Amino acid sequence: MMKLSYLSSSTIQPPRVTCMACCIAFSLALPSQADEFSYPTLVHSQTDFGGTGLIQMPSARMMPEGQFSLSVTNNDDYIHYVSSLQLFPWLEATIRYTQVHELLYSGDTSFSGDTKYTDKSIDAKLRLLEEGYWLPEVSVGLRDVGGTGLFDGEFIAASKRFGPLDVTLGVGWGYLGNNANLTGDKSSTPDCGRDGSYSGKGGQFDIGRMFTGCTSLFGGVEYQTPWQPLRLKVEYDGNDYRSDFPVTRGDAVMPVSTPWNFGVVYALADWADLRLSYERGNTFTAGITLGTNLATMQPVWVDEPKPSYAPKSKSHELDDAEWQTLLHDLDVIAGYKQATLYQDDATLTIEAEQYKYRDRKEAHERAALLLANQGIDAQTYRIIETANNQPLTETRIKANAFARVADRDYPNAHITDASARGNPVAINGEVKAQQYDAWQFGLAPVLQQSFGGSEDFYLYALGVSANASVQTRDHWLLSGSLYGNLADNYDKYKYTVPPDGTDLKRVRTLSRQYYEDAVRLDSLQLTYFDTFGQSWFGQSYAGYLETMFAGVGGEILYRPLGKNWAVGIDGNYVKQRDPDTAFGLYKEEVHYDPQTKKNYRVQTGTVTGHATLYWQPKFWSLIDNTLLKVSAGRYLTDDIGMSVDFSKQFDSGVIAGAFISKTNLSAEEFGEGSFTKGFYVSIPMDLMTIRPSTQRVTVSWLPIQRDGGQMLNRQYRLYDMTDARSPWYGRPISSN
Repeated sequence: MMKLSYLSSSTIQPPRVTCMACCIAFSLALPSQADEFSYPTLVHSQTDFGGTGLIQMPSARMMPEGQFSLSVTNNDDYIHYVSSLQLFPWLEATIRYTQVHELLYSGDTSFSGDTKYTDKSIDAKLRLLEEGYWLPEVSVGLRDVGGTGLFDGEFIAASKRFGPLDVTLGVGWGYLGNNANLTGDKSSTPDCGRDGSYSGKGGQFDIGRMFTGCTSLFGGVEYQTPWQPLRLKVEYDGNDYRSDFPVTRGDAVMPVSTPWNFGVVYALADWADLRLSYERGNTFTAGITLGTNLATMQPVWVDEPKPSYAPKSKSHELDDAEWQTLLHDLDVIAGYKQATLYQDDATLTIEAEQYKYRDRKEAHERAALLLANQGIDAQTYRIIETANNQPLTETRIKANAFARVADRDYPNAHITDASARGNPVAINGEVKAQQYDAWQFGLAPVLQQSFGGSEDFYLYALGVSANASVQTRDHWLLSGSLYGNLADNYDKYKYTVPPDGTDLKRVRTLSRQYYEDAVRLDSLQLTYFDTFGQSWFGQSYAGYLETMFAGVGGEILYRPLGKNWAVGIDGNYVKQRDPDTAFGLYKEEVHYDPQTKKNYRVQTGTVTGHATLYWQPKFWSLIDNTLLKVSAGRYLTDDIGMSVDFSKQFDSGVIAGAFISKTNLSAEEFGEGSFTKGFYVSIPMDLMTIRPSTQRVTVSWLPIQRDGGQMLNRQYRLYDMTDARSPWYGRPISSN
């Protein structure tokens, strides 16, 4: 790497900042006069650090709700791997891994080899004011919040559009303000006395140092050229790079020849931007951003057509073959499997599980059309939806009213005009047909992955999970899964005892030992499901409950129909499985690791469980389409505390969420990260395939895996199973 001599801060001329500030302030006072029809629409782009903005500096701008971006940015000093998500119209969140080129992860090469030093960061930006004719858009933001402080800083920024120009002026603190062109004494420390330490073991929110230290003006312009793919950027940098990690912890030199940075953004496609910039007057930086909008994703299905309304005469009586054909059509066309058909003098009842349509109204209409077209003499169609043979909801469709809907007798006729939803009631009538497959089999790809570790930046295990289950007609379900490993690099995962010196029972950090076998038994359990009254649901289970634990347990859930809340409680007694055997459990708590020559502890038996409140708030439009879960109880390593999970669902059905668990463990007892935290994205399968489906794929991310605040990974959760009572996972696209 070329080394350039360091230029003293006296070469950075404050009057240039003053001039730029005056120009921008004057321009902000004037309404836009540019002819916007002369230029393509300006689409904002990502910064080097991720998040909407200029080059190094952020702006006040937000992307459209649901916009998701993946970026990689590289120069002589750092490489940033970034994901950004516009969670709400007013909130942007960014997750970033940064590798420092000149520094190793640790000085112990036997532990981390030549792995580069890796920092994990989380950023957030909150919009305070939307842009108006006269007023700019204003946002406040935090960079590297809850991390180790390498890039931590805060800012307030204002952005205003003038035709093809988007002008930003901001004030930065910390990393964003180390130029100190507003306030700050750099004579003793390069960060103006800002506390650069972090509390505990990192991962905590150090509020005390926010908006302290050096303060700088920053700003710039993003310009949309007349040529659609090309955008230009220029910014005045609020950082002088004297406090950067390669400088303070290594031998690197990051000179600043000028505080002005210049950038070019070229749109390779609607979903890809190529970024190139010249920064500090001596450093070239290149990056690429890939993006999509999770809110506007639409499924493209190849589905069975909806039947036309063509009822037979009501004097028609179905024979056995016709009843079986109706069962088949209800499965293939309406998505009702494991169905039983009942008939009495006035009612035809379907009791079945819906596996195909998130939009239950679509399923109801298709089922009603199939029933009506058979000419069955019935006044009412009852559709009782089940899960694991337990009734969840009942939809009653009046046959005569539906005939008017199907015939389009009036404008805007809809299936809801003829239907009503309620709690299931007892079924009366003769069984006419039954479709029941007790055995179910499946194969699914599995990818376990970890980023930013000491042994390698990316660790993975790719395999296949073979699942099988057998269910009785009433309450019992026997299920299990085998995992077959195809490829992995978890052999690089070296430690049994974490290097931060914690002494907790290894309920999760012992995971490497469970991936060593080519084939392993993931789970094998017997489960009993039941309902109690109209709104109570329960399950009890025993067996090998997950990869690392076996035991017994149970759960009870109270979930009133159509309400936006539910309450549940689960309790379990579990022991940690011995990874050296297929079915064995640990009997001794203390074990010896020959690699580190240290003892470690495992869980030989504990009670774990939680009381959980589920709430879908509907009182405030700013947090529409969200779910809050709050759990309190005892965790696997005998710690006691609380977990909070908050998720947002976009119009497409994609869910993005974050969770934290804080227990009675101190930061030192917990280890690196201080407490459990993570993020996840849940994607409907029907957005990724050409067939409608109610199934989902979930991708989760934990900045670091530790043993505190860890729950049992139960196979079945009653809130998920009873989703039809107040849909969250099964919401149709049109209702969000």
